[in-house]
Amino acid sequence: MTKPNKTTSQPKKGLHPRNPHRARYDFPALMKGTPELKAFVKKNPFGDLSVDFSNPQAVKILNKALLQHFYQISFWDIPEGYLCPPIPGRADYLHYLADLLAESNGGEIPKGKAVKGLDIGMGANCVYPMVGHRVYGWQFVGADIDPVSVKSAKLMVEMNPSLKGGIQCRLQKNPDHIFAGMINAKERFDFTMCNPPFHASMAEATKGSERKVKNLAANARKKGSEPFKAQPMKGKGKPVLNFGGQNAELWCPGGEAVFIKRMIEQSADFKTQCLWFTTMVSKKENLPGIYKQLKELKVEDVRTIEMAQGQKVTRIVAWTFLNESARQNWSKNGEK
Repeated sequence: MTKPNKTTSQPKKGLHPRNPHRARYDFPALMKGTPELKAFVKKNPFGDLSVDFSNPQAVKILNKALLQHFYQISFWDIPEGYLCPPIPGRADYLHYLADLLAESNGGEIPKGKAVKGLDIGMGANCVYPMVGHRVYGWQFVGADIDPVSVKSAKLMVEMNPSLKGGIQCRLQKNPDHIFAGMINAKERFDFTMCNPPFHASMAEATKGSERKVKNLAANARKKGSEPFKAQPMKGKGKPVLNFGGQNAELWCPGGEAVFIKRMIEQSADFKTQCLWFTTMVSKKENLPGIYKQLKELKVEDVRTIEMAQGQKVTRIVAWTFLNESARQNWSKNGEK
């Protein structure tokens, strides 16, 4: 097994080189494609156009504009209170996955419907499958335990002609299962991906959201680009979650460490049906336990891919049960 400290970092702090969101937002272009964004755009103290990232509605409409402008997603909406993730960071995960898949494809990024991915916990926003399909043409299965999320994702897929035939949305009826019921007997996936609920309680998730707003504000001031007006409280002391999120999206008993532990355990049951299993790991302190568990399972290779967006640093941990020869021959062995 390759040592788990094998780490791939970006040449400099920031988004992936292929990520189209590396530059500042072109608000005139975004507003042209999504007119409703105009209501949330104004000049900040530095004279630059921007939006208030502590305003949940502003974040949602900005996401809609980004998806329309960069990925030709004509219809995107989520139920009130559901997770509204930042598009740039979501796109980064997919670009790094593309690099990983290229290793078993002669150094070239595999594109098109022959490549199939499984998004664990796609949420009501369905962002990973949408962006992955539009950028690389990959096929996706999006899985979630929440019926509302699955219904929302299905509607968006149906409403966007550009996504036709590219994304399946599946309801996981057993919350204790991650892959069982989602990976069929004869099904193969080039990768699985997951942004796990990393908080252990709603209270912890609330604090995390407040830190996120402060970090975004600090980074914006450093760049001199984004205005922020803190909105830490709403109503009777209820914190504003500017990115939203239901319980299953934000937290689970034991938090990120327990969720990933369960994912690793269950991945062993599908070791020949997936080329790479991957997950986001937000908390660096969880890495030693993850590496130990993977070593005990005797996986063939482990990768840690570091990512950065502003002041936030996170990483993808990827593992495979297939040896080098099997990985190189993956695309030749059977239908996906």
